[in-house]
Order: sequence, then structure tokens, then C-alpha cells
Amino acid sequence: MSLIDISMPLTNQTPGWPGDEVFRYQLSATFEDTGTVNVGKFSSSNHTATHVDAPFHYDPNGLKLGEIPLERFSGDALVVNVEGIAEITASDLKPFDFSNVNKVLFRSNSWADRTRFPNHGYTVIGEDAAPFLKEQNIDLIGVDTPSVDPENSKELTAHHSLYKQDILILEGIQLDHVAPGIYELFAFPLKMEEADGSPVRAVLKQK
Repeated sequence: MSLIDISMPLTNQTPGWPGDEVFRYQLSATFEDTGTVNVGKFSSSNHTATHVDAPFHYDPNGLKLGEIPLERFSGDALVVNVEGIAEITASDLKPFDFSNVNKVLFRSNSWADRTRFPNHGYTVIGEDAAPFLKEQNIDLIGVDTPSVDPENSKELTAHHSLYKQDILILEGIQLDHVAPGIYELFAFPLKMEEADGSPVRAVLKQK
């Protein structure tokens, strides 16, 4: 089995969303102290690095993580190259063939330096992309950026347009080492039933 890891590493240097809680790991008990084990602990925003959003993240009445079927987080996915596109619209998507997949991953390479948050901006999703993707039977999109919306967005237009079409959101994946094509995606969240989102270990399996 050939697996491709498309997750960001979680370290104490992993950049977080500006103003949000960053990832921190430390040992709460060391082998030297206990004589038997190291025991670590971590803290983090649920939206750090590679993660999925539950609708509860942007809708107080939306589904929480534990209410989303596991099947939604895996399936055949099309990796498409959208480098140089600032906002992905329906017209940008029309050349692609979505007939054999139910998920799409956008490789923009607009977040090149993963040691810091991309304050210069990054590729986002246009409002008309979601209805088009729904027509293609897409139920999850993945982006290689911190969010489907701009950092300064208050309306979260992309989040809500995707939500209206029942399309889940996977953010912060890394695709610079992945060729366009069809893969099997696995991006399972932690079993935090009341959560608004979760880090995931996202991987692709070559078909």
C-alpha cells in the first residue's frame, strides 16, 4: 500500500491562526522522574494546521463533529492544480472531470512557508464554486491554505456557501508533493463529539 501524507506536522513551531491558541506539547512527567515512562500533554486550537471544520464552527445550530458520519471523511478525491488563482470560481472548475470522485483537493501552493501564517494572503474559494461542486456530487473539499475564506473575512462567505450545499471543509493540507489526479482520501477527525473541528492525519492512497 502506497500512502502519501498530506498533513502538516504539529510542533511547538507550527503557526496558528492569528490570535488563536497555538499548538503546544510538553512532558508533564519524564522518564527520569517516574523511572518508567514519559507522559506528555498538548494544547491547541481545533483549527491548527491540518484540520476539518464541523458546521458548528460557523453556525451555532450546525452539526458538531460527533454528528457527522465517518464516511464523509474518506473517499475518492481529485487533486487539481489551481496555482496562480486568487479566488477559485465555478468557471475555474469547469475544465475538470469530477465524474469518478466525491471529494476535491485544491493544490494552490499559495502557502509556501509553513513556518509562519501567510499574512500576504492565500487562495480562497469563491461563492459560486459550491453550487457547481454540488452538481458534481462533491461532498468535501480540501485546501492547502489555513481557510477557505480570507483571514480578515467576517461574513465567511465560502464557509456558508459550502455549508448550504452540505460540503465539508478540510483545511491546511499539504499538496506540493502530490501530482494532480485521483486518489483515495482518508482524513478522520478525533472523536471529540461536541467539537467545532479537529486536527486530522490526512493521507492519500494512490489508485
